[in-house]
Amino acid sequence: MKPFITRVKAARIISPNKPLEICNMTLRTLNEFEVKIKVKAAGICHSDLHLFEGGYDAGDGTFLNVTDRGVKYPITPGHEIAGTVTDIGKSVTNIAIGDDVLVYPWIGCGVCYTCRNGDEQLCEFPRSIGVFQDGGYAEFVIIPHYKFLIKVSKLNLDEIASLACSGLTSFTSIQKAKVLPHHKLVILGVGGLGLMAVQLARSLTNSTIICIGRNNKKLSTAQQFGADYVINSTESNIESEIFSLNPTGVDCVIDFINSPSTATTSMKILKKCGKLILVGLFGGAMNLSLPTIPLRAITIEGAYTGSYNSLVHLIELAKRGVIKPLISKKYTLHEVNTAFDDIKNHKVIGRSVITPSS
Repeated sequence: MKPFITRVKAARIISPNKPLEICNMTLRTLNEFEVKIKVKAAGICHSDLHLFEGGYDAGDGTFLNVTDRGVKYPITPGHEIAGTVTDIGKSVTNIAIGDDVLVYPWIGCGVCYTCRNGDEQLCEFPRSIGVFQDGGYAEFVIIPHYKFLIKVSKLNLDEIASLACSGLTSFTSIQKAKVLPHHKLVILGVGGLGLMAVQLARSLTNSTIICIGRNNKKLSTAQQFGADYVINSTESNIESEIFSLNPTGVDCVIDFINSPSTATTSMKILKKCGKLILVGLFGGAMNLSLPTIPLRAITIEGAYTGSYNSLVHLIELAKRGVIKPLISKKYTLHEVNTAFDDIKNHKVIGRSVITPSS
């Protein structure tokens, strides 16, 4: 038997807005339900940037600090984790050393009604991995219970890691949209989530898909993934383009940016009885004409990650080749600050991952 590794390297946020530091961490002995994983791929998410920045722009000059939500620094980020099991607690079942697994990171308290109903991601007392406890920007990570693991043998771990947040959130947004083949769906934002949403919408809804973005390369990728129309918001008037396609507007907008300007535009292009799904965490506030909501019977809904069962479903779609995450950049653990800069400067098409073992 291989000796238990107690010292591992991890990229940690020591305090907000300061470069991540490579630290030597000590891993304790596992308890009976825990699993130790050698991290093969840790997806880099915009949520990690918010953790780095210390919070979110809540609009009107206010800032929503993550510490007010229970985050404690220093913290090892990384909630999109795929790797290989290297050790298990004595009561672990159905998971064995050597298994390739994807981690479901959205852990709740486990005892409230929301958790018992299968929606731990919406728990009022979250314990999410990579947010409220150390995550996957490390050579090894301890998962608090084997029930949060999903076997992913024969799948590309670099690609599959992003399903735990990016893919899962996109899947949830498509489910909430409830669009039908005769509907027109706008996907606003063509980053990693938007591009995954295009694949999912194409396969699961067969609706008319209209993508809006600012980067022609990303818009071209959206077309390759199945978008029927693309609009570059820096070159065209969004409202004019939308109403030329359908004079009454669109049935649903999924806003993967969720800034004051995108949310305002989304409201303008919705038809009566339309639905706006807000996903992104860009931040800010918007002015809202309250009478128009009931008069037009508009629905506004948020989408945040997804359930364990939804992630299992998503992995099955990946196994069948229905979806394929786009990973355009890979970084070593020591390149984590470069990776963050690349995301902030919009240099990544699709998603990027850290490969701590390389």
